[in-house]
Amino acid sequence: MKHYEVIVVGGGPAGVAATVAAARLGNKVLIVEATNALGGAMNNMQVEPFMEYYTPVRNRKNHVVLARGIFEEITKRHCAMVKELEGENAPHSTLPVYEFSDEYMKILLPRMVKEAGADILYHAKLIGAVCENNTVKSITVAVKSGTMTLTADMFIDCTGDAELAYHAGFPTRLGRDGDHLCQPMTLCFRVGDVDIPTFFSNLGLVQKLYREAKARGEINNPREDVLVFETLSPNVIHLNTTRVVKRNPTDPEDVTAAEMEAREQVFQMFRFLRKYAPGCEKAVLLTSAAHIGVRESRMIDGEYLLTKDDLLACRKFEDGIAACNYDIDIHNPEGTGTTHYFFKDYTYYTIPYRCLVPKNSCNLLVAGRCISSDHDAQASYRVMPYVTVLGEAAGVGAAVALKNHTTVKDADVAQIQAQLRKEGAFIEPEIDIPAEYAGQN
Repeated sequence: MKHYEVIVVGGGPAGVAATVAAARLGNKVLIVEATNALGGAMNNMQVEPFMEYYTPVRNRKNHVVLARGIFEEITKRHCAMVKELEGENAPHSTLPVYEFSDEYMKILLPRMVKEAGADILYHAKLIGAVCENNTVKSITVAVKSGTMTLTADMFIDCTGDAELAYHAGFPTRLGRDGDHLCQPMTLCFRVGDVDIPTFFSNLGLVQKLYREAKARGEINNPREDVLVFETLSPNVIHLNTTRVVKRNPTDPEDVTAAEMEAREQVFQMFRFLRKYAPGCEKAVLLTSAAHIGVRESRMIDGEYLLTKDDLLACRKFEDGIAACNYDIDIHNPEGTGTTHYFFKDYTYYTIPYRCLVPKNSCNLLVAGRCISSDHDAQASYRVMPYVTVLGEAAGVGAAVALKNHTTVKDADVAQIQAQLRKEGAFIEPEIDIPAEYAGQN
């Protein structure tokens, strides 16, 4: 049994960033992933594109990038791969990056982890943890040969569902207060052989026809419209439009039911596109994600609870380790409707380090969509660019605690912030605010 200084559980964007950050600071690090690739939601759940990670949100000119550091490195290296493989004039290969290739990411992300000197363990599903006096001693993972026990000085939970924190006995919460419902789960899928210009020029008509098809009972998807994106492929569209409500993403029977319900919705949606959508007359159903996408599930009870009020006030925390201004994007947990709160241009809030620390934790940090926050706040920072930033902060936090022989709770935040700045990660930006925006939060 190998012993590591840091073990990261979960190989999504947060886990990759945590691993790379901790390993680059000289630590022996292992990243444990349940599937066969790194990337998490971007490949296992086919979530695409990257949502906006800059300010102002609604103006892509003169933007200030908020998700920097390792995330920015990932996007730059992805652009380089696109140009290398598809030529200098390849579409969508400029910064900032929105569309991306999940297949390229399956190659790029392990490269970055290995270059940093860390180890990777695929096909290893977390099934248990031993925790004594708020200190995680070991984890158990299910593997091809049975089970493995892994030990480390520090652990980082990047599972998205706070699985390690849950198994270790730290308090967690599910969904929103009151009924504990989570944002809907969505199974993404892709459709090929689409006449892209024709389809998108008629998208308004498609939305109208979709509503009419719902009214006739041809479609029972509770989503109010068709959510569709372009991709790197010239004739392929990406649909993030199925919606499964009132299911618990941490309950195996509910998730099983959700997967089957979502695939029936995929069939209905594809049939609708072939029958009604201009440009889709010869379309083919290419692929659906291996796993249904989860927006929200468990969140830890941390040393600080980030709230909607913090976001609306664009609060800047003394122990801030990340910044965000993606809108508060809530897909109705009960059915139809999606609500948005868009931040004013050139404004943002920060996320405190304390949100990454489970209450009284000695050696466990949490990064990604399951940090300590309420339902509304989670709806903003949960997107891939920002969870990557949180992962990098967790990796640096674990490294600083190790170096100074402290608990993660007592880690020197000033040192963490200084290291993040040194690595080009974002703390507090210098924003040249135009005169017309003066006086905003």
